[in-house]
Amino acid sequence: MIAQPADQYGDIRDAVRALCAQFPEDYHRRIDEARAYPEEFVEALTRAGWMAALIPEEYGGSGLGLTEASVIMEEINRSGGNSGACHGQMYVINTLIKHGSADQKRRYLPPIAAGDLRLQSMGVTEPTTGSDTTKIKTTATRKGDRYVVNGQKVWISRVQHSDLMILLARTTPADRVKKPSEGMSIFIVDVKQAQASGGLTVKPIANMVNHETSELFFDNLEIPAENLIGTEGQGFKHLLSGLNAERALIAAECIGDGYWFTDRVVSYVNERTVFGRPIGQNQGVQFPIAEAYIEIEAANLMRFKACRLYDEGQPCGAEANMAKYLAAKASWEAANACIQFHGGFGFANEYDVERKFRETRLYQVAPISTNMILGYIGQHVLGMPKSY
Repeated sequence: MIAQPADQYGDIRDAVRALCAQFPEDYHRRIDEARAYPEEFVEALTRAGWMAALIPEEYGGSGLGLTEASVIMEEINRSGGNSGACHGQMYVINTLIKHGSADQKRRYLPPIAAGDLRLQSMGVTEPTTGSDTTKIKTTATRKGDRYVVNGQKVWISRVQHSDLMILLARTTPADRVKKPSEGMSIFIVDVKQAQASGGLTVKPIANMVNHETSELFFDNLEIPAENLIGTEGQGFKHLLSGLNAERALIAAECIGDGYWFTDRVVSYVNERTVFGRPIGQNQGVQFPIAEAYIEIEAANLMRFKACRLYDEGQPCGAEANMAKYLAAKASWEAANACIQFHGGFGFANEYDVERKFRETRLYQVAPISTNMILGYIGQHVLGMPKSY
């Protein structure tokens, strides 16, 4: 492993690496080949308290900041794992922590911290709206002490392995609000209960990565009014706290991937000898790896800046988006160099390069595409006309 400068998170890094060492790459390879969920790995992370990192101590969590949480996610990926199986709880829970009522926090946070409940899923994206969240069509209509939900969601991750889900639905028609971002609300949904009642149907979507994602259909699903998080009609605003955390955490995961690819390819090109010399001696091999590493290091700095601002309660939308953009780009370039210079061995399952190659490719598209980030920066940071 390429040595990194020491930082103040050494204890966290060492502990997470030690846990990950109990689940070597052949474990993750088997999970990937079976298209299964790494249940034992997620349980181990939960029992060790890592999945409760952001939950305040008074509710049984560690009370750590987003910065520390990002280090946890980074180390999982750098160790050859895939945080995509469990990272949802890290960012989804921020919405509940920041905007949930005192009763909701007392009810849900302690069992989540203890591992008795999982909050791994967030229902936002819809088939006809994609990233244009203000155009969502799923509705939640108030009827007495309940809301009745109808609509459809797509690309909803980990819902089959989550007890609870955060759901965004429109509670006021779009033509009756002053701003498109108003009139949406967020709710806590008991996934198993919703399915048992017939109000929720889950249809898994097979895809190129072992990333459990599904299409959801809501048919008169009744949700208790007490499950409303925050203020009715302000759900989109409430959700942003979780989305900025999501960007920063996924940036950290990509950085972990980038270091994994760099570690792997540097080791290989130093040992692989062709025409009487290690292939790493060739500039055509050396330079792309060096360039990717430089970009990973730069992305790392932006990741820590975004996390610091988030932890200080300052605006960080631009920094979180830029961190995600830079890190996803850097990890993808490192992945390409790694698979290219492994040659045919890069495509062999036993080397794990092709698995990690597929996993890190996802983040050019999700949870927000690189083009959406460029548009955000163009409009909100540089002051150019809105492009979408």
